[in-house]
Amino acid sequence: QVQLVESGGGLVQAGGSLRLSCAASGTFFSSVQMGWYRQAPGKQRELVATITSGGSTNYADSAKGRFTISRDNAKKTVYLQMNSLKPDDTAVYYCTWYSRTQTYWGQGTQVTVST
Repeated sequence: QVQLVESGGGLVQAGGSLRLSCAASGTFFSSVQMGWYRQAPGKQRELVATITSGGSTNYADSAKGRFTISRDNAKKTVYLQMNSLKPDDTAVYYCTWYSRTQTYWGQGTQVTVST
C-alpha cells in the first residue's frame, strides 16, 4: 500500500520560504508521478506542481517562478520548495501519488503566510 506523510508546514511571514516534504511508503516510488495540491478554506483543491518519474515538472501559474518541486528517489521523498510566499499561498498542502490505477493522498500540512 501507499502512505504519504507531509511535513514542513508552518507559519511564515510574507516573502519568506518554506520547504515541504512528503515521505512516501510503497513500492515503485521511482516509477510514479508525484505532485502537490493545496486547498484553502472555502476554496476548491488546486494543483500546485507535479513531477514525473523522469523528473519533468509542471507548475500552476501561481507557483511558477516561486515554487520548485523535486524528488529524492533514494529517500522516497518529494519536496516543495516555496519562496516569496504570499498570503494567498495559505492553504493545506497535500502530497499526491499517481499510479496507473489510483491516486493516493497524504493528510496534508498547513501553510500559513502572514501579512
